Amino acid sequence: MPENECKNVEATCSCCGGDVFEEKEKPWKRTPLIIISTSAVFFSLGLLLENVLKRDLLAEALFLLVVAVAGYSIFKGAYKGILKFRFNMNLLITIAAVGAFLIGHGEEGAAVIFLFYVAEFLEDYAGERAQNSIGDLLKLAPETAHVIRGKQELKIHVHGVDLGEIVVVRPGDKIPLDGVVVKGSSDVDQAPITGESVPVSKKKGDIVFAGTINTEGYLEIEVTKKSDETIISQIIELVKESKNRKSKTESFIDRFATYYTPTVILLAILVATVPPFLWGLALNEWFYRALVLLVVSCPCALAISTPISMVSGITSATRKGVLIKGSEYVEEMRNVKAVVFDKTGTLTEGRLEVTDVLEVKGYTSRDVLKIAGSLESQSPHPLAKAIFKKAQDEGLELEKVHNFKSLTGTGLEGEINGKKFYIGKKNLFEGICIPTDKIAEFESEGKTSVLIGDTDHIIGLIGLMDRIRDESLNTVKFLKENKIVTIMLTGDNQGTARAVAAHLMLDEYYYGLLPADKVEKIDHLVERYGHVAMVGDGVNDAPALARANIGIAMGAAGSDVAIKTADVALMHDDLSKLEYLVKLSKKTMGVVKENVALSVLLKSSFAVFAILGVINLWMAVGIGDMGLSLAVILNALRIGSHKAP
Repeated sequence: MPENECKNVEATCSCCGGDVFEEKEKPWKRTPLIIISTSAVFFSLGLLLENVLKRDLLAEALFLLVVAVAGYSIFKGAYKGILKFRFNMNLLITIAAVGAFLIGHGEEGAAVIFLFYVAEFLEDYAGERAQNSIGDLLKLAPETAHVIRGKQELKIHVHGVDLGEIVVVRPGDKIPLDGVVVKGSSDVDQAPITGESVPVSKKKGDIVFAGTINTEGYLEIEVTKKSDETIISQIIELVKESKNRKSKTESFIDRFATYYTPTVILLAILVATVPPFLWGLALNEWFYRALVLLVVSCPCALAISTPISMVSGITSATRKGVLIKGSEYVEEMRNVKAVVFDKTGTLTEGRLEVTDVLEVKGYTSRDVLKIAGSLESQSPHPLAKAIFKKAQDEGLELEKVHNFKSLTGTGLEGEINGKKFYIGKKNLFEGICIPTDKIAEFESEGKTSVLIGDTDHIIGLIGLMDRIRDESLNTVKFLKENKIVTIMLTGDNQGTARAVAAHLMLDEYYYGLLPADKVEKIDHLVERYGHVAMVGDGVNDAPALARANIGIAMGAAGSDVAIKTADVALMHDDLSKLEYLVKLSKKTMGVVKENVALSVLLKSSFAVFAILGVINLWMAVGIGDMGLSLAVILNALRIGSHKAP
């Protein structure tokens, strides 16, 4: 089939402001490496000249070159901070470096600048590593699509594909845009969107997502969303926005850093002046100790300890199909004392299946199912679809129905082989003896009853039930083991609610609730337990999800509303991801505590050592700043290794 390149596709796109799909080496990765290597050479030569060749003047010149090369951005940051009356860590390092040169310690002044620059580079690199899932997501969606226009197949930039157009996806290709399969069948790897490990079978009428991979078959897909409206584009935007939603811990550390730096500067001034002027001690020595105190007190590691951990946790979750909209929800999930579940579509699969087929008089159970399936084949009702599917699964050859009628609110009627049959609720069979004891038994088990009869008798009874998800029981069990109360809210009747709650061993359940009732119930539960998470489908439960401390939407990949309304979106209908979310929250907050504790302990210890004169500038910046920052970064990045169930 002929292929034509779209002539109008340029290197930069008007929609995205750049070729986001092209992988380019970022300038910050090139320039700093040149600066670090150049500074390292100058610094090494300076040490050689000073300590071996005894050429102090040349050595001092090389140390100044190190400061000029590696210190430019540091001095610039300090200057900008002063203009805004903000004392930042760049200012602390600048004062320490200048002071070291003034008292004849040029090699230590150069070391302070050089090692601090390396520490800053490591922090930037770690931030890039922690957030590179955004870049991975960007690369998932193809830049072009093969579109059928007229009798030709054209290769078009995805931004140029219109709604309703047909795109062709061959084996091994990525699906370029969200859409519906109109021709062909295949298994599609949806892991980038939903976190599912096994490819999902797709056929005509099924929804597919941009960025997923067609593994084996030929597909033609009708486009339903523009490139900037796809699920993957929404995920990318929300992951980017999540960085701006800070946890309480992050906000506290930000406020703390505002007052910390000027306090350290004031303390350093006191260390440099009080001992010499009050007790006549050596000015040079105490000035040097004050410089060491400035360097060791730089709050770099403390400042990055929380955000680097949070970003690592959020991006790790995104890769596993759990979209968390901000670090505040990572922190809050650890505090949750009660999890509230919607029933239909959350604890259950949201689709009915036949559980029982009983004959009552004169017919076998297969006869009952055959008659019921024949009548229900004419109806689009969910109950009808379940019964029709059961008849097909049993391999029954259905009969032709004549004079079919849908009786609104009660059931169906039709003639099969010249005899009239009815199927529906018990009020459809007034005046006929109904097996009420069996209906009551079904209802006590949470089942829906459908009666089948002729003009004189009830001939059979079918029980149907919304199937409970396989993972629901294990998820509830995990929550209870972690002392989290489990609660169900449902609009269903008492019998159905009781049966599901008993099967899953839920702590509490509430039935017969309208959406407004669910919101009111969430308010009461928040008052009672303090920290409450609500798990629902994100559409019908949107008000309740919004009212809970954390709203968690199930199966969000199929619902724009769910992605927009929930605080956390489980992209696939996999309730076991809730266990992963709780564990991830605890692990992330555990790492945050470790990082903060390590930073505070080491910084405070080194501050005392600095005042006592036990450590020098080399140790202050090499261990107390760069070394500590590296330890914090490495500890945070291990969050990404946390595995989903």
